[in-house]
Parts: sequence; C-alpha cells; structure tokens
Amino acid sequence: MDLFDRHRQDLTDAEAPLAARMRPQTLDEFVGQAAIIGQGRLLRRAIQADQLSSLIFYGPPGTGKTTLARIIANTTKAHFIAINAVLAGVKEIRDAIATAQDKRGQHSQRTILFVDEVHRFNKSQQDALLPWVENGTVILIGATTENPYFEVNKALVSRSRIFQLKPLNEEDLKRVVEQTLSDRSRGYGDRSIQLDSDALNHLVNVANGDARALLNALELAVETTPSDASGTICISLSVAEESIQRRAVLYDKEGDAHFDTISAFIKSLRGSDADAALYWLARMVYAGEDPRFIFRRMVILAGEDVGLADPNAIVIVNACAEAFDRVGMPEGRYPLAQAALYLATAPKSNSVMGFFDALSAIEHERESEVPLHLRDSSRDKQGFGHGSGYLYPHSYREHWVEQQYLPGSLQGQVFYQPSDQGFEAQIRTKVSRQREAQLAALVEGIGVALPEGLTMSPADSTLDRWMQRTLSQVGEKLGSLRDRVFDLAAPQRHHLILDLNATSGLLTWEAIRQVPEGGVYACVQTQKDYDALTEQAETLSELTRPVIVHTQLTALSDAFSKSLKFDRILGRNALQAEPDKAIVLAQLTKLLQPDGVLVLAEAVPRRAQRLYQLLDRTWLDEEIYDRLVQAEEAIYAQPFDPKVNWDIDDLQLLFEKANLSVELQPIRSQTAIYLSQALCDRWFAPNPANTPSYRDHLSHRLSDDEIAQIQQRFSQRLCNQAVTWESTTVFIRAVS
Repeated sequence: MDLFDRHRQDLTDAEAPLAARMRPQTLDEFVGQAAIIGQGRLLRRAIQADQLSSLIFYGPPGTGKTTLARIIANTTKAHFIAINAVLAGVKEIRDAIATAQDKRGQHSQRTILFVDEVHRFNKSQQDALLPWVENGTVILIGATTENPYFEVNKALVSRSRIFQLKPLNEEDLKRVVEQTLSDRSRGYGDRSIQLDSDALNHLVNVANGDARALLNALELAVETTPSDASGTICISLSVAEESIQRRAVLYDKEGDAHFDTISAFIKSLRGSDADAALYWLARMVYAGEDPRFIFRRMVILAGEDVGLADPNAIVIVNACAEAFDRVGMPEGRYPLAQAALYLATAPKSNSVMGFFDALSAIEHERESEVPLHLRDSSRDKQGFGHGSGYLYPHSYREHWVEQQYLPGSLQGQVFYQPSDQGFEAQIRTKVSRQREAQLAALVEGIGVALPEGLTMSPADSTLDRWMQRTLSQVGEKLGSLRDRVFDLAAPQRHHLILDLNATSGLLTWEAIRQVPEGGVYACVQTQKDYDALTEQAETLSELTRPVIVHTQLTALSDAFSKSLKFDRILGRNALQAEPDKAIVLAQLTKLLQPDGVLVLAEAVPRRAQRLYQLLDRTWLDEEIYDRLVQAEEAIYAQPFDPKVNWDIDDLQLLFEKANLSVELQPIRSQTAIYLSQALCDRWFAPNPANTPSYRDHLSHRLSDDEIAQIQQRFSQRLCNQAVTWESTTVFIRAVS
C-alpha cells in the first residue's frame, strides 16, 4: 500500500458511518450472543485457540455476523480473505483459491475465506467453493441473513458448523450506546452528549434488536442536533423519535420470517386464540405482507380446520376477501380482521381430512422471533427444532388445548373482547373459559415454547465411534440413570455444563455429545481421578475435550473465573458424602446462570438394601437375627457420618434454604446382582483402614462366633448366585 492508498484508507475510515467505526475489534468488545460466544463456549475457545473449522453465521441484520468474522481476522494466524457475494463471482473465488494454495505451499499457512451474504452466490458459485473447502485449502466462514438449509449448498452446510445469531436484547443495545458515548477515538467520547433516558429507551425499542439501526439513529440524532450554550448536545425524546420513527420488522417475503409468521397465524386460528391471531395478522400487515396471500391461507383453513363444524366460515372468508378487493387499503383491514376473528372463534373440525384418507387408499400401492413451537416445522425442525413442542388441537377433547400462541412477552395480553350481541354472545363464554384455561396452563408451564437450539454442526464420525466404545462399557442401570439426568437437564447444544463428580466420566462423555457448540467442565477431587480422566480425554480433539478441574466441592467457585456461569450443573452422588452440603449448594448457586438448572442423582443410603434382608429369619437363631438387624440399622443411624445422616426430606429443606426451586423424584429400583464368594469375604473381613467394614460394624453387638455363623449362612445359602438388590436414587432438579 503506497502513501496515496494509505491516505485514501484513512479518509475512508474517518468518514465511515458510526456503525462501521464502532464495529468491535476483539471478543471482549463484542456485545450480545452470549449463547454462542460467551465465556467457555466452543466458538469462543476455537477463536482464541485459532482452531477454526468451516462456519456459517446465520441471523438477522445487525446481530454481529460480519463483526465476528472481522474479529477472527484480527486474531487468527491464518491468511484472511474477505469477499462479498453481492459483488464477487467465480473469478474472485478462483483468485482466492490460488492465493490460498500459494500460502499453503510456500508458507504452510492456512487461509480463511470469509464470504459475506453467502446466500447471494448461485449454485455454480457455491459448487466452485465446495472442493476447496472439502480438501482444506480454505476454511470457509459464511454470513447470511437467510436460512442456510435452503439458501446454501447442502454439501457446504454439511461440512460447516452453523451458528444462529439472535437479535440483541435491550440490555445489549444499551451497552452498545454506552460504548459509543464513551469511546473517544471511534465514537462520541470526545463530545458532551446528554441522552435522556426516555430517548434511549425509544431508540432501543424501535431498533428491534438491530445494533446497526440503533447506531445509525444515534448518529443522525447527534449530527443533526446543535449544541447548547455550554457545548452539550441534548438528545430528547422528540429528537429520538425523529431519528428513528418506524420499527424495522424482520420480514422477508421469501424467508424464514414469512413462513414462521404465517405459520404462527394459522396455528393461532386453528387453536382458537383470537388475541394471538390478531397479533400475528397485525405483524404481517405492518410488514407489508400481501393481504390476498393472507386471505388465501384463511380460505384453506376454513376448509381444513373449521370444515362442517361451521359451514358458514368459508362463506364469510370469501365475502371478506371480495369486500377487501372492493375497498382496498387501508379500509380493507376491517374485513381482513373480521375474517380472522370469525375463524379464530369458529368451532373446529377436521373431518374434511377424510378426503386425504380416500386419496391414501387410492394411492396405497405408491410410496406416499416467533415462539419456537409456532414456527414452520416443515423447514428446519431437525436443525433448529422449529415447531418442537407444538400441541395439535385436534388431538385433544373439544379440539382445543391450553397452549400459548403469543410471544412470551405478550402472553396473557387481551386484544379481542367479545360483545354480548347476537351470535357473538355465544362466543363470549367460550373465549373467556379458554383464556382462563390458558392462563392456568401458563402458570403451570404447560404448552409454552421450548428453548430454541441456536446451533447445528455436522456429525463427527470419529467422535461418535469413540463415544460408542466408551458408553458400551456402562452398565444398563447406569445408562438409565444417565439418560434420566439428561432428560431432566434438557441441555441445548450451545450450553455450558459442569459435571460435579466426573470420576467415571459417565455424565461427562454424554455432555460432550449433547453440547457440541458449548463446553463441558469436569470436576474431580483426587489426583488419581484427574490423571485417569485426563488420559481418557486425550483421545478427543483439543476443542472437544472437557476442561478437567481438580478441586473440592466446598471450594468449587474459586476454581473458575467470576464471569464463568453454567447453564447446567450435573452430578451423580456429588452431595452424598459431603459433610456440609449447605456450603456446597451455596457454591453451586454462585456458578449457575440465571434460570440455570442443577440436576443431581443421589443414592440414598438410608433407603439402601440391607444385607440381613437377604437372609431368611429361619436360617439363624431368632435372638442373633434380631441383634443382626439392630447392628446393621445402627450403621445408617450415625449422626456424624455424612453418608448416612440425611434423608430425602433433609435434601428438600437444604435446597429450599439455598433459594432454589426444587423438585425431587425418588426412584426405587431392583437389580439382579451376582453375589460372589469374594464379595462375601470382603464384607466379613476386618478393615484396618479408617473406613470400618461390615464385620466391624456388627462386632459392636455380636460376638466373633455369632458373626462367623452369619458369614457361614451367607456362604452356604447365598454366595455364587444371583440375588435381587434394591436401592433408592433421588433425582433432584433445581432452578436458580
């Protein structure tokens, strides 16, 4: 770059819009997207370790896709090439590949190719990239506002990790404004600016999660507002309203927002939720959706979901459509809303679906930022879980179920108030009862949206084979325990998980499988366990390995940075032998994210199998048997032994005192075990170590001769055969 090029670049940087100047340059400056770039997450570790594989960033404008790519460019040792798919073609791709081959051959240097708006490439352009991504010549980083499952070559998608970026929340956007007003070199830190709180709230609210829109509005407000006598630029609410007047609604008529919103609208109509139907209808009209498309979908619903339960439904919708064609907009919104309200409040029947049963019989010989559960599940359910948790109303009595159709922030909001006039009077009671049932279901957490999965990655066959080898060594009972723990925890792919007692790795290895874009931390309390787990983990790639921490649970929070919080904390028999369980719970509470989940599986010794129960009373003298019972029960009544001095009710109280919302599920199980002679011998052998043996406990109430009689009965009657062994495990699920 010569002197003139440098001067031109400096001028371009200085005259760049505020949003471009304030683009974060490091991970520490980056705001938002904590679910995928937060402390301990896979993507953050990969960037910091410079061990990236091919990536696709997917999300709406202003969420940080290009910014993340630039941060990678600033931190990687690889050669970085950036192209924009709007301006570039096959020639630019070939030039980039030639440069990558040269860097690889002459300098053994990797090349990262960043393609902004990658969905703009046509099929042939994307195909031109594929072989070079596949053989490792370039590491692809793509950024797209469109669903990669439908707009990006499937072969590229299958070879890339997909990270979905979400709109920034209010707190994130306010941090962006705070950074801008304090940054003296790139922002407005060198000026005296007074931003009223209501003006800030307006800018943040109307920006709708888009940091770029927010900064553009702030720039317009600052640059067009003269300073007062003291040199201060005062931005009031009126100035803010002039700077950003209309909310930017995320809505692309050929993209996810279009399909998801119409899906939510149709499901709200089918679910007889007039309030939600009006909301989604208003959202489509506000965004400029063609009302004729909406009417067409309502005509379909009138036949598919209302059918003969109200034969007038399709007549009403058609009449409203004709009225709309006659009057146009904006008055046409009245018949549009009337049609939606009629369908939402009409009785439902899908008896018309019998037509498709007839078709099936004929063709029998041929092979035939919407809440997650309302999204169009036909598009990408496998990748992002769209449509998961949706309750189909026709599967329930009266063709209705207590399900939430509004976004979480608007649940319980009432838009439609039925009058007491004419036919609507019959509707009024029905709608009121359904609203009451919905409110009750909301309180119970029934029918609400599940957390959205934000990431997807291609299968790792090497990891899968390694996991299969590891898990195949776990017994059936332990496998069942592991599965129950993860069912209760329900982790997302991008979560951070802490395994409290990773001695066997039972929960650790499963966590690695379930959170491939998150991170797993494993706690062990002895050097022997630390060495063993470390040796096992070395089989995995560096980014996939768990972070193994050697510490006692009572000092757990000191082992991590204060900024590191876990989405899920899991443990098997983690609390069982802890002398002060309250201190451990306090440590765990510090490490949990807000709304984080703690799931423990704790064997309850007080409810464990007693050895005397394996013996028939008639095999021993009655007095000896009674004293055997007393001696063994005394083991579980020792007040100072942390393994046995507690029961399920004690745990309940401990968790409540720790201000955790807790549910406990005791599970009694029976397992057939083989009682070997060697095991019996160990029970009845004295133990010189600190931990007394079964014999040592019996000796407090029984003589050596009596113990010998008992041992003999075990050897003669029970050893070398299978016995039924009963145990109790309490599964604990606590939410911070």
